[in-house]
Amino acid sequence: MLISSEVLRTHIDYTAWASRRLVEAASQLSEEELTRDFKTANLSALGTLVHIFAADRIWLARIEGRPQPDFVTEADHQLTVIQNDWPALHERWRAWANGLTEKRWEDLLSYTDLRGNRWNQPLWQIVLHVVNHGSHHRGQVAG
Repeated sequence: MLISSEVLRTHIDYTAWASRRLVEAASQLSEEELTRDFKTANLSALGTLVHIFAADRIWLARIEGRPQPDFVTEADHQLTVIQNDWPALHERWRAWANGLTEKRWEDLLSYTDLRGNRWNQPLWQIVLHVVNHGSHHRGQVAG
């Protein structure tokens, strides 16, 4: 494997830390600031945070072999959901990662994306994708 379990777990810890910091900062914004359309794909700071959270949730469901939840629900568009449910989701990511051996990170995950396309990827690549996806969108929100 090209990357160690320790590095992958550190990446998962990083994305949880960075997301928590950004949610804390977002909680200081007014409702108008939080929902202002800043002309990106997810429209607002809240919409972008919801997008990252929903992606993290779907990827973990895929990895755990659970039914794929709806991507974004109407209920997700509440700051309290992001404040309460996202840290719990990060803890589930950590628990999952802590249970993997070096060899298991290489296991292929077969999944269907939201457009119905079938894919096979090693778990370690999925973790890096999830972390990079979150970093990209957190940068949009921070901007």
